[in-house]
Amino acid sequence: MPIRIPDALPATSELEHENIFVMTEYRALHQDIRTLRVLILNLMPTKLATETQIMRKLSNTPLQIEVELLRTKTHEAKNVSEHHLEAFYRTFRDVEFDHYDGLIITGAPVEQLEFEDVDYWDELVQIMDWSKTHVHSTLHICWGAQAGLYHHYGIQKYPLPQKASGVFEHTLVKPHSPLVRGIDDSFRAVHSRNTEVRREDVEACDELEIIAESDEAGLYIVKSVDSQNFFVFGHPEYDAETLRLEYERDCAHNVPVEVPKHYFPGDNPQATPRNTWRSAAQLLYTNWLNYYVYQTTPYDLREIGRDARNRSGLCL
Repeated sequence: MPIRIPDALPATSELEHENIFVMTEYRALHQDIRTLRVLILNLMPTKLATETQIMRKLSNTPLQIEVELLRTKTHEAKNVSEHHLEAFYRTFRDVEFDHYDGLIITGAPVEQLEFEDVDYWDELVQIMDWSKTHVHSTLHICWGAQAGLYHHYGIQKYPLPQKASGVFEHTLVKPHSPLVRGIDDSFRAVHSRNTEVRREDVEACDELEIIAESDEAGLYIVKSVDSQNFFVFGHPEYDAETLRLEYERDCAHNVPVEVPKHYFPGDNPQATPRNTWRSAAQLLYTNWLNYYVYQTTPYDLREIGRDARNRSGLCL
């Protein structure tokens, strides 16, 4: 949350220069406060684990958030009961006339398919188009980030020679972005994917900016200049054991996969992994919620999208 100090205090300009969020008295007195509405489109097969991981990040902030879960109707989920889906998840038809402060689109294990070959692609496109006029800010994760860049900006994904799996060192390309406020200049983050988006393709699009990347794992955070869309190519929500479970699953199915890099102590799969990315991951979610949702969303949700520009210009 911001520090509220007198407008004319000399410390104000210095703190702002240090990328510390300062709220002036005038702004504080004129703020309207209400519960934030956040919708999670959960595309992961491990729905219970994923919803718990993301809600853990959302709950560890001082903001009051009302969370709703969304699923695609055109895909049959095999790893969760129909009772759970019926009890806790909505479909697009249930929400298409609603407005939300934030939307989170998760990853999905379909990255080796062409986008159009994914069985729920048309429905996902419908949701992403709807978000431009019904959601204030959208956070895309892993394959969801690749899908968002492809649909909104025409940016392709490319297969990797081997899976990018592990915990990698990252640096801040734009350290003064509020999105990474409080995150160390060098930090660790999780990747688990078979495809990538290339830096030169993002740089060629004037509507996008790179916030963080890894020399070893590539792009990590990209955002739209208008701050409506955020793209994170890793999995900041992952628990300490998630990569291990994925690795053991792949081994059990005879999938040729290497031991996740920089993850197990001594690169020994028998050792207990330690979570070394938790704090940076938490700040990422907290900063998105605070600076790009809470601080800028209209008090009346019906105002979202009234002045929406055409943001679907492709960067080819």
